[in-house]
Amino acid sequence: MTTRALLFVCLVPLLARAETPAHLAGRVTDDAGRPVVGALVTARHLALARETTVYADADGRWAMPPLEPGRYHVRARRPGFRDRTHVVDLAGATLVSSVLVLERETDPRELAWQLPANRWLALAVAHLPDDAAREEFLRQCTFCHQQGSWATRVQRDPEEWRKLFVLMARMGGILSTRVRSALPEALNAAYDESSYVPALGEHFAPPPPPDAVAAHAVITEWEVGGTGSMQHDITVHPDGRIYSADTTQDKLYRLDPRTGERRTFDIPRGDSPLGGVFTVMQPIPANADAHVAPHSLQVAPDGSIWITLCLGNKIARFDPRTEQFEIFLQEDGLYPHTLRFDARGRAWYTLAVSNQVAMIDPQSGERRTYRLPARTWGETFAVRAVPWLLWLGRWVPFNPEGGGDAPQLPIPYGIDIAPDGAVWVSQLNARRIGRLDPETGDIRLVDTPFAAPRRLRFDSQGHLWIPGFSSSVLARFDPPTGAFRTWDLPTEPRGTETPYALNVDRRTDTVWICGTQSDTLIRFEPASERFTVYPLPTRVTYTREIEFGPGGAVWTSNSNLPAWQIEGALPKVIRLEPDGTGAGSATLARN
Repeated sequence: MTTRALLFVCLVPLLARAETPAHLAGRVTDDAGRPVVGALVTARHLALARETTVYADADGRWAMPPLEPGRYHVRARRPGFRDRTHVVDLAGATLVSSVLVLERETDPRELAWQLPANRWLALAVAHLPDDAAREEFLRQCTFCHQQGSWATRVQRDPEEWRKLFVLMARMGGILSTRVRSALPEALNAAYDESSYVPALGEHFAPPPPPDAVAAHAVITEWEVGGTGSMQHDITVHPDGRIYSADTTQDKLYRLDPRTGERRTFDIPRGDSPLGGVFTVMQPIPANADAHVAPHSLQVAPDGSIWITLCLGNKIARFDPRTEQFEIFLQEDGLYPHTLRFDARGRAWYTLAVSNQVAMIDPQSGERRTYRLPARTWGETFAVRAVPWLLWLGRWVPFNPEGGGDAPQLPIPYGIDIAPDGAVWVSQLNARRIGRLDPETGDIRLVDTPFAAPRRLRFDSQGHLWIPGFSSSVLARFDPPTGAFRTWDLPTEPRGTETPYALNVDRRTDTVWICGTQSDTLIRFEPASERFTVYPLPTRVTYTREIEFGPGGAVWTSNSNLPAWQIEGALPKVIRLEPDGTGAGSATLARN
């Protein structure tokens, strides 16, 4: 256990002895006494490294859920104003009222820098020559981190851009020569003061405040991992604890939201070298220590945690009772990616690099691998050539950037199980989804009318919901009829959202979508076709997987890579309670 984790474990019994909760409420106004509608008010518990956020209402009033006694930093934030932070000491059984007065920001440069990354991304894509170049840029340059965040909107000379493109290619962001040649001028122009100050600062338009549906939400964030971590995916265990996979540090984390306790488990690396089977790709960033790289994780019917180890080309099983790992080598195929369980308890997962789908049956030990059809002979050759390139790269310098003009790998990405037991997958680069019959092995592929289908999910009625990553859409597919329906995501400007994933709460069939580029979570009600946007309090919040917990809570993680780009420089596990039930201090709820 790390020193940091031990600190949290030691603090928990002390905090849990609190007999009564404290209450914190107040109002946010401007310096003229007018309410600042939609301000995000965040109370950070210093000892627990946990932040609780609520929205100010139409009168500027806000109220936190019950909180543990202790010292808090209370911050009010609303684009267009300067942040205001107070230090508040809360004692048990007390109500502390705090009025936070925000001063308007008048510097157009500072106003521009308050805006989320998608606003800056709009400037960049406008400088690219055509829609095809814009789509390629969005698909290849935004899947690890936000594009347009404070750390990426940097002007560089040609040599610096060249080095950056080489580094990104080693992470899988491989650009065509055409787009790679156009980007330096486009990005330098977009991020020049003469461009962004008039567009974003002098014509400043803040994101709209939360609407009435979102107004009562409570958001809780727990810091998990370190500056070199990447909290890629999370899963909610039936016992209420949250597990997250640290891709760059080969660790599994466990968070108990009732106490704040964090535990860290080192995933066995075996003989996997740094970079795993992809060691010739030279892992980036420099502080990464990934030998096996845990990626996706799910809870099995027996309560164990199954994890894809993408660089190690392995599958891991973690038993929460014994806290022991079991490792399975993936002998056929490359890059275990997203994993889901079917009704029979079998684990199905995509093999992203080798264009395959695999299955492992924990009860019988049976394993299968299915190769998905490629669209062209060029795609087939590209897929079959990868193992040879990895082998050759042990002796010959390997530059993946050279593959930008070659046929692309299809990249089977998301996967889910339909109510009828069929396995459905998306092919990110091929603009296709596919159905695999688990009994016959028959495969049927369907072209999508939008680019970059990513992590898809079924609702209770058998409709398949799909995020269009580089097309900024939400899509619904009806398997019996083969019909698609799409909706533009509400993020403004339109077309600047990059939804990494979505999930469907099958209790209500509400669809939740990652606002990966805009620091938001987005809710969609199919019956009314209504979107609701929930602003998140931490700047540079890059969300990937969404899961659901008790009481309708929505769980995700901030997994921007590298983590130092995140405000506060640490990744977080995030819970959003849409109805504001106030479980924000679950320690107190137990007392």
